[in-house]
This record gives sequence, C-alpha cells and structure tokens, in this order.
Amino acid sequence: MSPYLSLSDLIIPPLFILVILMVSLFIRNKNIHKNSAYKYYVMGISVKMIGSIAICLVYTLYYSSGDSTGYFEQGRSIYNLLYKNPDYFFEVLFKGCTTENYYYLDETTTYVDYHAWVSDNKAMFISRLIAPFYLFTFNSFLAVTILLCWVCYLGVWKLYLLFCEQFPEIKQQLAISVLFIPSVVFWGSGLLKDTITLSCIGLYSYSFYYLLVKKEYTLKNILYIFLSAYLLISLKPYILFALLPGSLIWLSYEKISGTKNRAIRLIIAPLIMAGGVVGGFYALSSLGGALGEYSMDTVLERAVVVQKDLKSDYYGGNSFDIGDFDASISGVLAKSPLAINATLFRPYLWEVRNPLMLLSSLESTYIFFLTLGLMLRLKLLGFFGLIWKNPLLLFSVLFALFFAFSVGLSTPNFGALSRLKIPCIPFFVSSLFVLRHLYEVKTKKKFGF
Repeated sequence: MSPYLSLSDLIIPPLFILVILMVSLFIRNKNIHKNSAYKYYVMGISVKMIGSIAICLVYTLYYSSGDSTGYFEQGRSIYNLLYKNPDYFFEVLFKGCTTENYYYLDETTTYVDYHAWVSDNKAMFISRLIAPFYLFTFNSFLAVTILLCWVCYLGVWKLYLLFCEQFPEIKQQLAISVLFIPSVVFWGSGLLKDTITLSCIGLYSYSFYYLLVKKEYTLKNILYIFLSAYLLISLKPYILFALLPGSLIWLSYEKISGTKNRAIRLIIAPLIMAGGVVGGFYALSSLGGALGEYSMDTVLERAVVVQKDLKSDYYGGNSFDIGDFDASISGVLAKSPLAINATLFRPYLWEVRNPLMLLSSLESTYIFFLTLGLMLRLKLLGFFGLIWKNPLLLFSVLFALFFAFSVGLSTPNFGALSRLKIPCIPFFVSSLFVLRHLYEVKTKKKFGF
C-alpha cells in the first residue's frame, strides 16, 4: 500500500463525492430552466472527480511519488503548524515561506526540504493554498485532491458557459471540448499547478468578456479577473502573458465590429492584430525583472538549453527534437511551425511508449485530422477568414497557437508535453468544433467527423 493512502481514503472521499454531487444537482436544477447548458453540469464535475481519483492512483501506485504527493506532504506540514501555534500557521499562509519561519517546523509538524521551502515559491504557493483543506479532509490525499478539483471546476465551467453563449447551437460538442477531453480531465483534475491554472484561464476569459467586452461592471466579474490574474502570476506567469495579445485584439476587435464601413474595418483590423502581438512582446520584455525565470531573455536561453538536453539518452525515447536554434526572437520564430505541431499533434501513434502516451496520441491524431479536414474543405483563406470574423474564435485560436508555440519550444519530452499543453487544448478543439459548425451551416452539408 502507498504511504499516501490510508484507511481515511476509503471513508472520507466517498462522503465528499456524495456532498459534491448533491450540491451539483441543486445548482443544475436551479439553473437549467434558464440555461440548458446546465444539463452537463453534474456530468462535468463527475468526470472531473473520476479524473482526480485516477491521477491520485497513478501518482501513488504507478509513480510512487511526484509533484502531487510533494504538494500534499508540504501542505500537511503547513497545516500542522495550526496545532503547534496558530500564529505560525497564519504567518506562513499569508506571508509565505521564508528562512525564518522554516524553523517553525519540527518532528510534530513533519519537515519540508529547506531548499523547497525557501526557493521553490510556486510549489510552496500551492501547498499554502491547500493547507486549509486539511481542516475538512482528515489528511486524506484523495479528499484533498477531490476538494481542489471541485473548487477549480468553477473556472472550467465558466469557460464552457462563455463558449455556449456565443455558439448555443453546439452545446454538446463544446461540452466535449471543454469538459470531457480525457487528457485535460486527467491532468487538469489532480493536485497539480495545471488544475489551478486551467481554472484560472477559464475564469480570466469569462470575466474579461463580461467585464470589458459586455461592460457588466459587477463585483463578481472584477473579483474573478483579479483572482485569476493573481493566481496565474503566482504559479505560471507566462500563461497570463500568453493570454494578453489575444485579449487586446479581442477587445479592440469588438470596438470596431460595429463599424459599418467595411474598408475601414479592413484597414484597422491588421493594425489591431499587429498591435496585439507587439504589445504582448513588449509586455514580456519590459517586465523581465518581475517575471524572473519567465522573462523573454531567460525563456529563450532556457529553450536552447532544453533543446540540446533532448539529445541525452536518459529520457528513454520519450523526447522529441525540433532542431537546433539560437536564443533570438528570429531563431525561435523559425521553429514555430514545428513547436506548434509538436504541442497540438504529437506524439504520433508510432511514437507511443506507454499507456498515458497512447491516450495523448489518440487525441492528437483526431485533432490533426479534424484540423486538416477543415483546412482542405474551407481552403486556407476560408479557414482563417471564419476565425477572423468572430472575436472569441480569434482570441481562442491566438491563445492556443501562442501557447502551443511556447510549450512546444521549451518542453523536454512527451510526458511533460501531455501535461503542460492542456491549457490550450480546450480552446483549440472548441475552435475546431465551431469552425466545423460554421462550415455545415454555410454549405448545408455534414462534415463527416
């Protein structure tokens, strides 16, 4: 038996699941008469909880340990400070982990690696976030994970509602792309950074649209956008900056979409696109000091080092090579097609080495053929022309491609790629489903798959 699983994991998690399902049924029944999308609400959280249990079992029984179990152990040590001295607990919870408060830990709280405590701020941030969960979960690894999954479901659901408002005719397909993609469910439901950041991306997109595009200046929307931005900066700042160019273009495009003069729109639109891209790069460059390891120069240099590291043997055949490049903007941009291809469409079926890679490969193969089929039937200009006509679609594709480029350029192997790419997959697949729907409406023909 894994040291992270105990008798409490057989008792507490089922009770949590029962409570969550009861609350979810109440939410569905309360809202379904106003919005038929809520018929997927309970199914969505149920699948997410299955994913959270699956990833717990993989990390405890297959890997034996990993990031997820590490966060759990660190969170438990922080929580134990509450019984030693509540002041210690709240100091660590709200002020962070420092050299001084590291010495609050002892054998009664269990120790945390000193280097992790004082240097790995992002990992300790997650442990601080989940520390209050132990009040309700009785040190159950499964229960902590399920509770985090439930809290983070809010952002994923908001993203689904956003797409459904824009494209209500394809609620079922959008439920698949946002709520039910297996790899996203698996990697986006565990005690991992990815679960939190995926939720934050959904909250950010939803609140950005309602606050700045629809101009619904409610406290809820303001809190959502600031909370999601704060958590992304605390965990993975590069995701927020991957969202910025598309956000600027989305907002600006909405401003000119009401302009009746088509010539003016054609002139202004490319300027908006260029301004969004330049603005994004400028933000990354000017905020280099604040981003630290995620600054433009550091990321480019790291990408080169990682790419060379791929040629080492110790990745056991799970690595991929997009070729040599130098740490310059022109150097990495030249690799953008290969990097995007690696993120969205690999591993290929013949590159599969284990069951988890097979799951990712099957998804990537479907996404590849759906993308190729749409491009062939719509032609290249028609494909991008439809994207250009809808601001949400444009935002989704820009974010997906920019993020796919970043991950494909700097991720060392297929195992890491399967996990790190999940923020862009719901956006990209949703965009493909929307394009397929628009094609069928335009041609009065079924697409076929």
